[in-house]
Amino acid sequence: MDNTLNQLKARLAEIADLFKASEVLGWDMQTYMPPGGGEARSEQIATLQKLGHEKFTQAEIGQWLEELKPTLERLDPDSDDAGILRVAARDYDRARKVPTELVAEIARTTSMAHEVWAKARAEKNFQAFLPMLEKIIELKRRVSACFGEQDSPYDPLLDDYEPGMKAAQVRAVFDELKRDLVPLVKAIAAKPEVDDSVLHKDYDEQKQWDFGEAVIKRFGYDFSRGRQDKSVHPFTTSFSSSDVRITTRLMRNFIPSALMGTLHECGHALYEQGVAPELSRTPLADGTSLGVHESQSRMWENLVGRSRGFWKYFYPQLQAVFPENLGKVDLDVFYKALNKVKPSLIRVEADEVTYNLHTLLRFELEVDLMEGRLKAKDLPAAWNAKVKEYLGLDVPDDSQGVLQDVHWSAGYIGYFPTYTLGNILSVQFFEKAVQAVPSIPADIEHGEFGGLLGWLRENIHRHGRKYTPNELIQRVTGSPLNAKPYLAYLKKKYQALYGIGDEELRHN
Repeated sequence: MDNTLNQLKARLAEIADLFKASEVLGWDMQTYMPPGGGEARSEQIATLQKLGHEKFTQAEIGQWLEELKPTLERLDPDSDDAGILRVAARDYDRARKVPTELVAEIARTTSMAHEVWAKARAEKNFQAFLPMLEKIIELKRRVSACFGEQDSPYDPLLDDYEPGMKAAQVRAVFDELKRDLVPLVKAIAAKPEVDDSVLHKDYDEQKQWDFGEAVIKRFGYDFSRGRQDKSVHPFTTSFSSSDVRITTRLMRNFIPSALMGTLHECGHALYEQGVAPELSRTPLADGTSLGVHESQSRMWENLVGRSRGFWKYFYPQLQAVFPENLGKVDLDVFYKALNKVKPSLIRVEADEVTYNLHTLLRFELEVDLMEGRLKAKDLPAAWNAKVKEYLGLDVPDDSQGVLQDVHWSAGYIGYFPTYTLGNILSVQFFEKAVQAVPSIPADIEHGEFGGLLGWLRENIHRHGRKYTPNELIQRVTGSPLNAKPYLAYLKKKYQALYGIGDEELRHN
């Protein structure tokens, strides 16, 4: 059996190499590839994806996994080998259901779609992207159909990002959030609007870049195993725990865009850099789910990066970088501006309170697309109507509406709900970290993050995909996914910021 296990692990390592090589090409496509390279690059990525899928779905791997079932029963369930066998079996079962040619076609189409989307977004022209989007939706419906009859055709796509989660469960989570968040949003709206003009002054882009990098170095992002570049939409990609790359985008007249984007992507990168090196080139060498991944990015962006303790340490440094803009601005003024609650059009720049309304409307649109109630050509009108309903805003153009996110061009249908799951988990995990390491809040005030990062590395990062998301959440927090701590965090923070009493919330 040892020989069979070694053969399986060797084959899985080769497969991992093929998929990671494809991701290198994808990273280059979004950062440095010349505009004319899209068509050739799409074929290169499709070839690597096809080879990886073919190699992984060979009958021989299924035979090895079957032979190793008695071995799995004898192994310590917490061992790396047991994790590899469990995850490989699940991945194999899912991969075998999807034809290799369909995998290649999706890779080819989404690679080409990225360039089309970026151009359409810049030109505010949804019609230019529509043919690609229609093809992507049709391909994703074909993927869903490979898994047989489901409660919703959305479920198999969601399962790609959040194993075991169903659309009905996501809907229940959003319903719970809406019950508590709508009164809070109304109570805040009744208060005087916070002046955030300090954030909209002219901020030199290179200085923004340098400050952001200085912050994430203190967080623990290892630049000897990573780098930061520019892209149309911020993202993180990992080729191994020793090569994890992030991107951001800069806005000269809105400093939170690049800074909070850098902190967000750093959270993802810290997770990937923290995966145990011995899991490299195995199916375990990644985050366990996108919800857990987003818990890390949202934690570092919001619970740390938007906290008063964080700015108690870093604000004097930011003032020194931008003395003309911030030198005479009090910390509390800046802190309130950074945490201003006001419905906005752009998801990645939304405040903590209204952010989940952005993911809710995307989730609902995706489900309607997959279940056939909505056609791609009608997306702009449907999008704009939901923005009006949930956020009370009129969408001036498609670049600030249906074209703002990269996800659909990449075929990431089923991804958006994981941002809200990540918000919920960020608080569950952070509270457990503080229970275990009570000095964390004081450490943050002194620009020290080793206690928090060390706890995350030990309890979450190092395991990679060894545990399912539900297993990991239970193991780390002692309870399943629970929105109540997240809602309590939002109420405590924003009632204090806006001077809202409990009675005011009850009347909303």
